[in-house]
Amino acid sequence: MYLTINETAEYLSISEEQVKALILEKKIRALYDGEDYLINKDQFKTHFEQLEKYKELIDEYMKEPIPEDPDVKDED
Repeated sequence: MYLTINETAEYLSISEEQVKALILEKKIRALYDGEDYLINKDQFKTHFEQLEKYKELIDEYMKEPIPEDPDVKDED
């Protein structure tokens, strides 16, 4: 499925200017049909999957209890 620059900006929650800049920097692959750029939506699938995995890892890490330090001495 191909998206226009406007649809891609909405999908990624960024501005159209940022999408155009990413296309010109070749960070987003796009086809130019003579009038407008067309962007394949599937190229973002892996990126979003990796973000979800990263979020899950962060959540797991934040839920781990802090281990007690055996070298801590009571100074009272």
